[in-house]
Amino acid sequence: MQRRALLAALPALALARRGTAQEMVAVRPLALVDGEVIRLSDLFENAGPRGDVTLGAAPPPGRRMLIEAPQLAAIARLYGLAWRPLSANERVVVERPGRPVGREEITEALRAELLQLGMDEDAELELPGLIPPMVPVTAAVQVAYEGSHFDPASQRFATTLVVMADGMPALRARLTGRALPTVPVVVATRRMLLGDVVTPGDARLIRMRAERVRGGTSQRLEDVVGRQLRRPIGAAVAFIQADLGAPNLVIRNEPVTLVLESPGISLTAAGRALESAAVGETVPVMNLGSRLVVEGTVIGLGRVRVLPGAVPLQRTPPAYLASVPR
Repeated sequence: MQRRALLAALPALALARRGTAQEMVAVRPLALVDGEVIRLSDLFENAGPRGDVTLGAAPPPGRRMLIEAPQLAAIARLYGLAWRPLSANERVVVERPGRPVGREEITEALRAELLQLGMDEDAELELPGLIPPMVPVTAAVQVAYEGSHFDPASQRFATTLVVMADGMPALRARLTGRALPTVPVVVATRRMLLGDVVTPGDARLIRMRAERVRGGTSQRLEDVVGRQLRRPIGAAVAFIQADLGAPNLVIRNEPVTLVLESPGISLTAAGRALESAAVGETVPVMNLGSRLVVEGTVIGLGRVRVLPGAVPLQRTPPAYLASVPR
């Protein structure tokens, strides 16, 4: 009885094994390849001992290709895989990861090439329409140039970019562009307000295309540091000379020392500035003793020189007197 039952179960066991094998072989909807070729195991899961068989060339780095159901079925038959498409829509997307060559890698080597041909070392390279080529993600890359030409008169150049990387043939692309002259420009490192005095940490020197720099732009740090802003400025914005002035040494409504000097005599008095002013500028000041307003010249921090015999401008307005501490 046991033998008869075992024999009766054999067909069912065979069918079960066949179904299991059928389920084990399946296509991969997305096949990621990192080499130059596509292998059987890239397309089919559990492809068996022939999984390392090469089927053809992989797409270039960063590109993909489609393998449709009829092609997959033909490959499965050729290599004895128990697989059939369930529908005409079955396909495998074969994708090869890649990364673009860094623009700096391209321009650094190009700059070195053009410097040998007479380009200004401070020029900025303009490469219209440059699309960096794709290379394998982990591959070491070498960038070189062939047949380079540079015209000093027009500042135009033409060359052939050569990109070499492991796992792919050398790529060549024709490049043309211009070498644009640049000039030094002082820009703010932070947002600054009206009246701020520029410190060394508030400004830095960069280079910009000459065609983009407006007239009157500050080009030296020494022309900016220590000056006072006459209007606000944003971070990374260039300083304009007309927007900078000497810092105010006398501040409106702040106490000052009035200095009266004549041959053989020097007198001082307490005063209060009615306006802000820089060294050498004229400012109206109220004498706190007489409450008269006179004009003087700023000669230092909080110091105003009044000429002998200076005529008072006016009596101090009552509204201002009310705000002055006695």
